[in-house]
Amino acid sequence: MALEKVQIVDRIEVVENGSVQVRTKTAILEDGKQISGSYHRHVVAPGADYSGEDARVQAICAATHTPEVIDAYKSATAAQGV
Repeated sequence: MALEKVQIVDRIEVVENGSVQVRTKTAILEDGKQISGSYHRHVVAPGADYSGEDARVQAICAATHTPEVIDAYKSATAAQGV
């Protein structure tokens, strides 16, 4: 009976304001079969440091977080008082 913990980024979504939503799945496997699992979500906002993210998340952020998107995001959050 071998237990193994596996973490994978299983969902990456870009929303209208340019934020990238990332879902990470944590699975506990027993002899290769999942016996437990959970999810964690976090958001990478335009202009945020994404250097520590999964390579696929980094590629998506590099493509979508253009200077125009970052400026629009900062303007929108400033207008909301965030």
